[in-house]
Amino acid sequence: MLNKPVLVESLVVFIIVLFVHAVVWDRYSWCAVALAVQAFYVQFKWDRLLQLGRAVFQFRTAANSGLLPASMVIPLLGIAMKERCKSAGIVYFERFGIVVASTGMLVALFLSVIAVGITKPVPTNTCILTGVAGSIIIYTMKHSLTVSEVIEVLEVLLIFVYLSMILLYLLPRCFTPGEALLVLGGLSFVLNQLIKRSLNVIEGRGDPIDFFLLVAVVGVVLLGLFFTVLFVFMDSGTWISSMFFHMMTAVLGLGVIMPWLYRLIQRNPLFWLFQFLFQTQTRVYLLLYWTFLAASACGIVFYQNAKRSSESKKHQASTITRKYFHFIVVATYVPGLIYDRQLLYVAAVLCLAVFIFLEYIRYFRIKPFGQTLRHLLSLFLDERDSGPLILTHIYLLLGMSLPVWLFPRSCALKGTLSGAGALVPYSGVLAVGVGDTIASVFGSTMGEIKWPGTKKTFEGTMTAIFAQIIAVALILIFDSSVNLNSSYAWILASVSLVSLLEAYTTQIDNLLLPLYLQIMFMA
Repeated sequence: MLNKPVLVESLVVFIIVLFVHAVVWDRYSWCAVALAVQAFYVQFKWDRLLQLGRAVFQFRTAANSGLLPASMVIPLLGIAMKERCKSAGIVYFERFGIVVASTGMLVALFLSVIAVGITKPVPTNTCILTGVAGSIIIYTMKHSLTVSEVIEVLEVLLIFVYLSMILLYLLPRCFTPGEALLVLGGLSFVLNQLIKRSLNVIEGRGDPIDFFLLVAVVGVVLLGLFFTVLFVFMDSGTWISSMFFHMMTAVLGLGVIMPWLYRLIQRNPLFWLFQFLFQTQTRVYLLLYWTFLAASACGIVFYQNAKRSSESKKHQASTITRKYFHFIVVATYVPGLIYDRQLLYVAAVLCLAVFIFLEYIRYFRIKPFGQTLRHLLSLFLDERDSGPLILTHIYLLLGMSLPVWLFPRSCALKGTLSGAGALVPYSGVLAVGVGDTIASVFGSTMGEIKWPGTKKTFEGTMTAIFAQIIAVALILIFDSSVNLNSSYAWILASVSLVSLLEAYTTQIDNLLLPLYLQIMFMA
């Protein structure tokens, strides 16, 4: 039983939780530990519901529920952000970190209550644990949050409930419960922040690039919901529907999203974006370099599909072939992190919007490129793309970008955090671009000793840890803003724990691993 992957995965998550709270122990630590214990028990209820087909919605079946690792991400991020901003003396973002942690705990607790409620017979012991954890969390929130902060937490929870009912119904088998918690919880928080900032735009808080992220994410999601409802009543594959799709995209973009962004940044969004992208010569060089890498990625897609046409026996791209894109993403992000992080921030937002829009075209079979995209991307499908959407490339982009987007710039006095925190923006590059890629390549080609209960190998994990340490050394050489202050033991422990989590988790590692590495670096 101890060899079961879910138990080792849970053990690694517990160790990370204890490591973080050994550094930042306070009243929220009790809440996090209580949440972790109850999530550990409830995830087995979710697993049983998934096996018996009794879950409320259709979830991804090739993985366990992933409730424990997903439940701890948002609370730990909030707690780590709170401590960093408290050390910097930024009260506003210290309170924001508390709201993030409280929201993450409440949303995770809500998902646990659903599992307990639909499990038959009612699991008495798990109900008691969930009740105790809920009591601790609510009691702490009562004595920590102001009335306005409590309302904000409840608003996010309400948005999460409605988004879950809508998106999990429309997108069957696209998520596990844990992935749904991460993705929909993040979307709920982004939507609530956008509404809040739109109503309080006079206060002038926030950077234009932050508003750009919020509007872009909410805009593409609302666009997808609009067309999903619309194409229930009409065939999306006809030329008339395709013309209507492009026309309505332009109308919604220019008539809703652009004015919304104009209200927030108080200037023409297109002029601001053009001026921002071409502000310096360095940015022009980076954009040209990224254009070349994007063309190279497209070339790999076309070459592999041409190869498939000539070799009828080969129907799917190999693991090593898919890792080519990881190398390209690393080559994309590292120069941006070294030379211009703001440009990388905005470019990643634009890339995310383009990826999601192209997925809409593929999913709805919008002419003239919908069917072509279906054919080209089908070569790179794996077992995680069991639903109607292809999300692995979007998860890869998110895994690389989230550490950049979530970096607490306002709490970084000199543009970077002290100690291991200086590596926070590099979390995606280290965990996914280097660690996951090297583990997969070396594990599949030279690995012989498998971790018990998994297909991952001991050699792959050890090579991944070694490669990430080398990558950290190279970052120290080429990025003068990084100063680790002798925190090498903590970095080694962080990289080792996240690499072990990669070996045992069945969740989307491109999304989960960078967030846990970021949490460890920020603690």
